[in-house]
Amino acid sequence: MGRYPLGLPAQLKQEAEVLAAEQGVSLNQFIMWAVAEKVGELRRALDDPAFPQITYRRGAGGIPTPMVRGTGVRVQTVVVALRHWELTAEQIALEFDLSEAQVAAALAFYAAHAAEIDQAIEAESALEPTRA
Repeated sequence: MGRYPLGLPAQLKQEAEVLAAEQGVSLNQFIMWAVAEKVGELRRALDDPAFPQITYRRGAGGIPTPMVRGTGVRVQTVVVALRHWELTAEQIALEFDLSEAQVAAALAFYAAHAAEIDQAIEAESALEPTRA
């Protein structure tokens, strides 16, 4: 188990100690339980239950990104392949080792979350160096 020094404001620490005592656990156990509960809640809150083949992952920058579940393929990559590279769904499936059902799920997710995905595509495009 990893150790992490935690600096809590005095009032928050006192409240956590009282709640931990009421639960009959140590402060350390209470904090671990609270963090695990919050992480689980955030994970559940991000995924759209209408799209079980799509899940959110946090990248290095901590930004949640929709991905094709069980792969490393971002939904925005599928969209760029379709719109900008003009690949067919079948070609995208072959190129990224996806099933056609996974490509269809990514595109359906895009249809429902176009503003979010378009914003991510624009943000990434802005980071690309311009060619002279």
